[in-house]
Formats: sequence, structure tokens, C-alpha cells
Amino acid sequence: MFTAYLTITILASLVNGLAAVANLTGHAYPKAQADRMRVPHSWIPVLGTILGAGSLGLLAGFVVPLLGILAAAGLVLYFILALGAHLRVGDRHLAGWAVFFGLAVAAFIVNLARYC
Repeated sequence: MFTAYLTITILASLVNGLAAVANLTGHAYPKAQADRMRVPHSWIPVLGTILGAGSLGLLAGFVVPLLGILAAAGLVLYFILALGAHLRVGDRHLAGWAVFFGLAVAAFIVNLARYC
């Protein structure tokens, strides 16, 4: 179980951390996604900060387990709201979302299983 916890948590942290960097550095992909979702570009740094906080929170969970659980729960909520943004504009290209959401859910489950 520890190996699954470690692997999933690090993978989820890495993927969300890379997404945060893309949002915070002004990469074209988050801008294109924001345009497709009809989200103002002014939200991109905020969304990147949330992803970065989730990523760091997952890693902090190795030291303070409650932080990892809360970070994973926050990422699950973030991606549920992201699904709402996709559905609001009729976007059915959800493969990328499913990967991020699946990793967030998996991180939440393994964190709960490890510490609860």
C-alpha cells in the first residue's frame, strides 16, 4: 500500500505542479483552454496558484498527513468545478480533464487509506 500511496501522490503532485507552471508562466495552452471555456485570462494565474498549492500540499502530506488529505480533496473539488466549466460551454473533449481528475481522486483515496 505504501508504494501505491507514494507513487500516486508524487505523480499527482508532479502533473499538477507542471500545470501550475504552465499557468503561471503564460504558456499558450492555458490561454487556449481559458478562451475555449470562456474564462477571463485574469483567472489563469489564480488557477495556476491553486494547482501549485495543491501540488505542494500533496508533498507536504508526507510530513503532515492532514495537509495531503486536504490538498487532494481540494484538487478533486477544483476538477469537479473544471468539469462544470467544460459542460457549461458544451465542450466534450474531456480526456485531459479525466486524467487530472482521476489522479486527484486516486491521491485522495490513497491518502485517506494511508492515514485514516
